[in-house]
Amino acid sequence: MTRTDKYGYLFLVITFIYSLYLGFTDVDFFNDVFTVEDGTVEYGTAIMLLCISILSFYRLFTTGRSKSWYWKLGVFACAVVFLFGAGEEISWGQRIFDIQSGEYFLENNAQGETNLHNLVVGGKKINKIIFSQLLMVGMVIYLLVLPIFYRRNAWIKKMADRFALPIVKWHHTIAFIVSTLIVALIPADRKWEVYELAFGVVFFLIFLNPLNAFIFSKGEDTYSQA
Repeated sequence: MTRTDKYGYLFLVITFIYSLYLGFTDVDFFNDVFTVEDGTVEYGTAIMLLCISILSFYRLFTTGRSKSWYWKLGVFACAVVFLFGAGEEISWGQRIFDIQSGEYFLENNAQGETNLHNLVVGGKKINKIIFSQLLMVGMVIYLLVLPIFYRRNAWIKKMADRFALPIVKWHHTIAFIVSTLIVALIPADRKWEVYELAFGVVFFLIFLNPLNAFIFSKGEDTYSQA
């Protein structure tokens, strides 16, 4: 475990202690101030997701020259996905810059905002279907299933390394499990905003120092050949 990991987990411990305290002693403050839209927690999540995107773009432009197209595609995809996540988290700066939503989003967005995760299609909120249920399935596969197969299956390892997919260390997985259990204890309605912040912090630690960190070192790509 690196020093950065320790600092990251210390930050989460402090965040969880404060969240539990507010959740049990001042639910109104927790919901209306601490985790409110454009509040401390939401901005923290957006910043962490943006940092992952910046880190990925940095690697793409600094070490990507000697890497294969597989590697570049994987790193670029991660950079775009987390940039999208950061933008969605703050509705692409709509409230920050006081930008009014277009007619489509006013009619089809649950919060009348310019973002995709709050769209309502056929009476169902996309956030619940894709950004909650499917994302949770993806996280379970990424955090629990993939690390096991990466260590035991040569083909899975080759594909993950070829496409520059960071593989979690077990302390990252444990951090997610513990975070899930702690957040579930918070009685406040907006407790999952804290969970999203934990998501951002742990994923930043994963991308910063994954199990297969060697794939981001300079030099010829080991899996450059098809």
